[in-house]
Amino acid sequence: MAPRDLSVLLGVIMIIIMLVIPLPGWLLSFLILINISLALMVILVSMNMKEALQFSIFPSLLLLMTLFRLGLNVSTTRSILSKADAGGVVDTFGTFVIGNNPLVGFVVFIILVIIQFLVITKGAERVSEVAARFTLDAMPGKQMSIDADLNAGMISEQQAKERREKIEQEADFYGAMDGGSKFVKGDAIAGIIIVLINIMFGLIIGMVQMDMSFAEAVDVYMRLTVGDGLVSQIPALLISTATGIVVTRVASKGNLGTDVTNQLLQDPTMLYIAAGTIFLLGLTPINFLLTTMIASILAFGGYWLSRDPEEDETDLEEKEEEADSSQMKSPENVVNLISMDPVEFEFGYGLIPLADTNQGGDLLDRIVMIRRQLAIELGIVIPVVRIRDNIQLSPNEYRLKIKGNEVARGELILDHYLAMSPGDDDEAIDGIDTREPAFGLPAKWVTEEVKDEAELSGYTVVDPPSVVSTHLTEVIKKHAHQLLGRQETQQLIDHLKNTYPILVEEVTPEPLGVGDIQKVLAKLLRENVSVKNLPVIFETLADFGKMTNDTELLGEYARQGLSQQITEQFSNGRSMKVLTVSGKVEKLLADHIQQTEHGSYLTLDPDTQQTIIQSVAEQAEQLSLQEETAVVLCSPAVRMYLKQLLDRYLPQVHVLSYNELEPTIEVQSVGVVNVA
Repeated sequence: MAPRDLSVLLGVIMIIIMLVIPLPGWLLSFLILINISLALMVILVSMNMKEALQFSIFPSLLLLMTLFRLGLNVSTTRSILSKADAGGVVDTFGTFVIGNNPLVGFVVFIILVIIQFLVITKGAERVSEVAARFTLDAMPGKQMSIDADLNAGMISEQQAKERREKIEQEADFYGAMDGGSKFVKGDAIAGIIIVLINIMFGLIIGMVQMDMSFAEAVDVYMRLTVGDGLVSQIPALLISTATGIVVTRVASKGNLGTDVTNQLLQDPTMLYIAAGTIFLLGLTPINFLLTTMIASILAFGGYWLSRDPEEDETDLEEKEEEADSSQMKSPENVVNLISMDPVEFEFGYGLIPLADTNQGGDLLDRIVMIRRQLAIELGIVIPVVRIRDNIQLSPNEYRLKIKGNEVARGELILDHYLAMSPGDDDEAIDGIDTREPAFGLPAKWVTEEVKDEAELSGYTVVDPPSVVSTHLTEVIKKHAHQLLGRQETQQLIDHLKNTYPILVEEVTPEPLGVGDIQKVLAKLLRENVSVKNLPVIFETLADFGKMTNDTELLGEYARQGLSQQITEQFSNGRSMKVLTVSGKVEKLLADHIQQTEHGSYLTLDPDTQQTIIQSVAEQAEQLSLQEETAVVLCSPAVRMYLKQLLDRYLPQVHVLSYNELEPTIEVQSVGVVNVA
């Protein structure tokens, strides 16, 4: 255990000893001085802090200090009543304050208690209650503000996490201060009661047990009681003041002294007015010399603050230029320039109202929902989308970048609606011809007046924010495999390990590393298969990872493990329309699979490849006319190679194997992929 930790524990044990065992006078004097020193340290720290959380231990420290002070009260009370002696510090305080009049000393003590109890303690208690309530009420708004900044790309995930932790700490701190202020209030009440007990029973003990006269008893016990009260109430007053400073402190860039001088003396004219007022008071019977001296000090202060600061500003500008120059030359400045955002959304200045909440824009909220939706659908956490305007784009243009590379671009007309045609009659309504950016469908930009007519004509009409939201969703889904790197994969593994630790240990780090798992998951995402069901994927990897480390083959096994999910994804209930691959084509593909030490690949000649692609394209087009998803069904041995063949020219066509379908599904073949 560290010496600092041990010192705190020994201090608590010492407090317990003080409550039980009588202490000699010299030790009591030593502890009283320690108490005063600690109180001074607490108030100095509270004045020097910039925000309340810099002194987050204060509520607990307040309890320990109060307990220490009450322990001293018990020990000094025991010594006063039993020995008529409580050490040199108590006797000195009592003699110095009382002098020759015990009643004056008692009045001074009562005034100190009243100041602490009715002014400082009561105010600090009220402020603590209000601060705790307002802090709790403001938490939802602060959380929403952090989410908005995070989605706008103004802060990183780590910064958002730190801000959320700070909000939680503030709520805990002010809640603890609400209760901690009650300690100070109780301490003031206890101080009054202890003084009354000391005086009452001291007089009784002095006159009855020690044969003192009334005057002697009053002199001895009043002096010691007032001294004891002062040495306990002065630290208590300092702690109460520190409590008030902590709960009323507003976060700033400076400490209390800096803020007071900067804000109180920010206008030198006020010092001149105050100086004139004090000087006029000197014309009354008030001491003219004294008022003139104070007015002169105030006037000089105003002159000193209002002097021409050009020279100081010149020096400051030179220092700032030197700092900027050194910052530009620093290696950290260069390093910051090479950072890249995973997802960037840029738009022209004409589309700023989409993202500006003051103009009614809700793009930030929509992106929050998009990330939530994709997390549910794909099973991965999409990185924060960095949103920024770009004057190099056309006013109504936007583009989306994935890892610095442009992957999509579109154009919006904010005061129009996008109407997508239900058929081939594009001339039915008036509008600006365009194409829907997400799916490339023919559409028109129509005005508010034509909107109702378009809906009655069967057009699907959407507003610009919905257009860009749909486009963003589809583009990010298409490129999700690029957003899943090793770091993101490790996060998924860590999340799975919380509920399936044995399963994770069986897969990684042996026989598969994080990079191998990332390749398998990216392969699934590339073919629009969700990886949300990680337990099933890891079960498959645990079964086959010891047999092979070929990630392409492991991806095929993982697809078969997800057969129920894939069946539900591509079927419309109990039946499924597919294009089957002829035995001739399957044999042709199987015979031309080349095995190498770096993997396997297809070695078909270009003419045969083109024939297969053309056959699939013709039949997929027929299915699209019937509004059916183009799905090609083949054997597991050639599925991967057929998908690789079609992917470059027909990425929208899905290729499934027989092992990826549930036996309960009814498969209807509506075409056959063949070669002449």
